[in-house]
Amino acid sequence: MASEKNLDKTMAVDAKDVPAPTKRRRHLYDAKTKISAIFSVIFAGIALASDGYNAGIVGNMNLLFADLFPSALTPTIKTRISNSFFIGEIVGMLFFGSIIDRIGRKKRRRTDHLNAHPRHHPQRCSAWRDPDWPSLDVAPDQMLSGAGGEYPVCGTAAIEAADETERVRKWRGLLIASVGDLAIDFGFVLSGLVPLIVMAAYGFHLNTVSTHGYAGIWRICFALGLVPPLCVFYFRIKMLNSTAFRNHSMKGRQITFRVLILAAKRYWRRLIGTCACWFLYDFCSYPFGLFSSTIISQLNPNNTVMRNIALGTLINAFYLPGCVVGGLIIDKLGRRNTQALGFAVQGILGMILGGALGPIQNNLAAFVVMYGLFLAAAEAGPGIATILIAGEVFPTAIRGHLIGFSAAWGKAGAAIGTQVFTPIQEAFPSTFKGQQAVFTIGSAVSLVGAVVTMVTIPANSINLEEEDESWRDYLKRNGVDISEMGEPLEDSASEDIKEDVKEEVE
Repeated sequence: MASEKNLDKTMAVDAKDVPAPTKRRRHLYDAKTKISAIFSVIFAGIALASDGYNAGIVGNMNLLFADLFPSALTPTIKTRISNSFFIGEIVGMLFFGSIIDRIGRKKRRRTDHLNAHPRHHPQRCSAWRDPDWPSLDVAPDQMLSGAGGEYPVCGTAAIEAADETERVRKWRGLLIASVGDLAIDFGFVLSGLVPLIVMAAYGFHLNTVSTHGYAGIWRICFALGLVPPLCVFYFRIKMLNSTAFRNHSMKGRQITFRVLILAAKRYWRRLIGTCACWFLYDFCSYPFGLFSSTIISQLNPNNTVMRNIALGTLINAFYLPGCVVGGLIIDKLGRRNTQALGFAVQGILGMILGGALGPIQNNLAAFVVMYGLFLAAAEAGPGIATILIAGEVFPTAIRGHLIGFSAAWGKAGAAIGTQVFTPIQEAFPSTFKGQQAVFTIGSAVSLVGAVVTMVTIPANSINLEEEDESWRDYLKRNGVDISEMGEPLEDSASEDIKEDVKEEVE
């Protein structure tokens, strides 16, 4: 008996010297996480504003290119230039969306910044000394793949940060509307204001018809898109992974092909809804936003380039109140109802514009207001809701994958809509008939979006924590090992937590 007691004591002493197996204890919301969550939301907005600027600047610079290179800038080339940005972003959304869940939000933000911005602007601004349109097409495809990564990176970071506390969760719709679509649209507006400021610095005014300084103007406007990402780069690499990600992630090899198949079986209807609605929204919204200055110039061919850019910027400014209105109502009406309402109102306004374009275009102020309301309606609905819905209806472990996939479908819609925009106009015998056609077709697409929303999108807002637990149970029922889900405390990004864990082990 004595020897057995001594053996028990020896085993107890030895057990203290053996490190305890890694446990998936829950990470708690602390002061550092709170600060990180706040800045994650802010910097996500800045990054997405940069993306909006880079997309919008192309449409305005096309007006300058038309005067600089009239023989080279054919309608086909003009459309290809715009589409090259979307193609690059699609690649980024699919690729980086697939790895953000595997390596973490923190590391992905860092590599996304390095890949997206510091390289593509210098190539755009220095290499094109001549109208080398193949380079103009290919460079954005290659370099903007990182910019496309901003959607899954910023979308997941902002949505998870806005879910950290119950008080913030109640206003998640407004927060994501502010740092998501509102930020992107602010970038669109800046893409008109910046050329106006640069042109004014070159001595241009609204009635100037000269092309002097155009070569410098477009290079400066492209290069300025580099500034916002560089300003926030340092702060973004200091951000922590969200509490939800640290508790529910499936990093590394845990996200197998079988897990993705199970996700498709469970979420197929929601995935069809997020992809289709984002596709239809961007199919209609991006061409009308990018070519607003071009549409103005077609309706008023005697206007100067600077005046057309100014009027196009005024129209795009209607995006902003649309986002604000949508943000204020989305938490009250619900995601599905807000998105469907926005689609429907845009469809009705587009029908009015297409049917009564003759009388309206004779009154420039009336046309600008109607066109602006047409764009604002979409921003108040699907504009703010698409990224929010795509982030809420899927679990944290695969949120990056499915936001990236849904966003890629959206940009595919933008690319296709931009590609067919000019050919549709030119298929009609007059510019007027072509304008009527694009507004009518755009309206029909919006009405289809309203129907798809009501059929495929859940009626109620999804509780992220409940969805994560439901996903865990689903995987367990299907024989997937979930014991390694989440980050161990010792792998946390917080050094303070690491020290606490070491003290506990000691």
